[in-house]
Amino acid sequence: MLIAGNWKMNTDVGSAIELAREIAGDIGSPAPVKVAVCPPTVNVSEVARTVNETALLVGAQNMFYEESGAFTGETSPAMLSAVGCHYVILGHSERRQYFGETDDTVNRKVRKAVEHGLVPILCVGEHLAEREAGQEEDVVSRQVRKGLSGVLIGRPGDLVIAYEPVWAIGTGRTATPAQAQEMHSYIRGLLRDQFGEAAADAIEILYGGSMNPGNADELLSQKDVDGGLIGGASLNADSFVSIVESAKRLA
Repeated sequence: MLIAGNWKMNTDVGSAIELAREIAGDIGSPAPVKVAVCPPTVNVSEVARTVNETALLVGAQNMFYEESGAFTGETSPAMLSAVGCHYVILGHSERRQYFGETDDTVNRKVRKAVEHGLVPILCVGEHLAEREAGQEEDVVSRQVRKGLSGVLIGRPGDLVIAYEPVWAIGTGRTATPAQAQEMHSYIRGLLRDQFGEAAADAIEILYGGSMNPGNADELLSQKDVDGGLIGGASLNADSFVSIVESAKRLA
């Protein structure tokens, strides 16, 4: 099970270090749950240095699919690896919505991340209008299949999927546990088609739609929910650690 915090465009370097240090201290040794935080890119190096000798892992929120070159403002996978990144969030709905990312560009990033030993957290999920039109499975199937086209993994831990119903991100709305389980089970089937049953059963599928301490137990107790990609609740150490504790009880 994996609990990952996506800090989005929040924290400066001082508050990022303080938050990471507090979380790392509070979680102790959280086995069998893995715990990660994904700060803004400018803070990744300092956060990674701060938690280097703890159980807390570090990820980035995005990366480019080229090794180097004239790509102003971008960050390469090699750069992330060099500063201690373990995970990288790719294809988040906000990247797709605000920055025009497509299934093709997301796929290129996923393949490059795996090539460099980074574990991509591939985000997929439907908008409210798509769910109301009964298109949620079509949308998620397209995003999973295209996002993972040509992707080869050596072991299940080389890939994480995060299901984020876009209508439940930052809106206060949350998919019901039954809705989350239904979609996670569907995604598991898509992974089975590509990677085989054993690998698909072991790949972690996170729920990424406003998980918080109040709903974590119900969501994490679902058969195919293997953790959470946490937004707002990850910016408060007590809230985030409470979700980690839920995961530890249920793992």
